[in-house]
Amino acid sequence: MSSNEHKEKIWNLIKDIKVGMLTTHCDDELRSRPMHLVQDNYDDTIWFFTNSLSEKIFEMKHDRDVNLSFSCPKTQTYVSMTGKARLTHDKDLINKFWNPFVAAWFPQGKDAPDVALIAIKISKGEHWDTEKSKILQLFEIAKANLTDKQPDLGENQEFGT
Repeated sequence: MSSNEHKEKIWNLIKDIKVGMLTTHCDDELRSRPMHLVQDNYDDTIWFFTNSLSEKIFEMKHDRDVNLSFSCPKTQTYVSMTGKARLTHDKDLINKFWNPFVAAWFPQGKDAPDVALIAIKISKGEHWDTEKSKILQLFEIAKANLTDKQPDLGENQEFGT
């Protein structure tokens, strides 16, 4: 788990990226698909809308362990999180998170029986973030090659248990 300060940092890293790649287990394979954030803050749980009859739900029933990654090469921000997924049909949560973007994916509306949410309780992760320009990053890499030291490309931090 993370401190409130760190949760805010994670949220600030991912909130503008909006779309994370959700990875599930399917037999001996890993499968990833894009999922769109629907929440307005982060408190160790990430929420996504889904069709409750989708393959990812079948996969999660067999193995609740998932990975979620967010990436923005433009800002050099990368976040990887591991957690346990569960499905919920909680109407209060569906109402809370429902928005026009989600409605486009569910033409029968939020009361359709296949509308559900995936809750991913995050247990650990890692993030990378740099404010250095591409030129400074290239300089750091060149300097590292000359000095046999690793380049300083920004912040890297693990979190959770």
